[in-house]
Amino acid sequence: MSETTSVTFGDWMAGVQGTMEADMSAYLPAATAIPAKLHEAMRYALLGGGKRVRPLLVYAAGAVSGGAAQTLSRAASAVEMIHAYSLVHDDMPCMDDDDLRRGKATVHVAYDEATALLVGDALQSQAFAVLAGAEGVPPARLVAMLRVLAEAAGSSGMCGGQAIDLDSVGLSLTREQLERMHQLKTGALLRASVLLGAMAGKDLDAAELQALHDYSRAIGLAFQVVDDVLDATADSATLGKTAGKDAADNKPTYVSILGLEASVALAERLRRDAHAALDAFGDGAQRLRELADLIVQRKA
Repeated sequence: MSETTSVTFGDWMAGVQGTMEADMSAYLPAATAIPAKLHEAMRYALLGGGKRVRPLLVYAAGAVSGGAAQTLSRAASAVEMIHAYSLVHDDMPCMDDDDLRRGKATVHVAYDEATALLVGDALQSQAFAVLAGAEGVPPARLVAMLRVLAEAAGSSGMCGGQAIDLDSVGLSLTREQLERMHQLKTGALLRASVLLGAMAGKDLDAAELQALHDYSRAIGLAFQVVDDVLDATADSATLGKTAGKDAADNKPTYVSILGLEASVALAERLRRDAHAALDAFGDGAQRLRELADLIVQRKA
């Protein structure tokens, strides 16, 4: 998918989202393949919903590095499979115990808890199989890309942040502790999305990689700050998931620590930081800038 100035951000985003839906469907087993219930539930969890922010970041970073379409497709699909698996497990009764996700019943409600557990496990495995199938990528770079995804998903990334989150229910966290938790829980996979897109193309120098790290850090925090604001201000129909659940579960959030007005101001500052980090890339990073705006200015 080429980057052209004649394509509006909305059209570009819709194009990536449409491509992702078709590609991810192709990367999954057919719903009728044995075991059919598991494969049907995997497709239910992954397809037909979501903003696809992480795949959009992969493609936007790929525009900076000139990544090949096939490699970007596989990297973006792998990231989204990891994200979808995390949502399936996060919604289960042993975790956040939610019955609504992306405007429809969560997997353990639509199917059952054992199936939901296996769906998450299978989507995680499928993510690495999909990324490993990227053709034309130098072997050392492909191994590095697999490592980026694994570390972002594991105990030093998303899973570690989720563990801290579960252990923090009812506790008073400092702003620094909250930031650390969300840099792992949410930020790690967003950062991996940017890095995988960048790694799909030409080699970037140290300064360019640092700029992408700085950008990723800013949007990773901004994403969670806005999530906390929306959880406190939007309704369930708008969000596509249960609103007000963090407060009901006595979870520490940016809104509970900083207040609503200060949280909104922090999100805007992080948006500006994300823009500033990309100065050296010029127009080539326009999609990354627009995604920073989307993350902060979204209403759901």
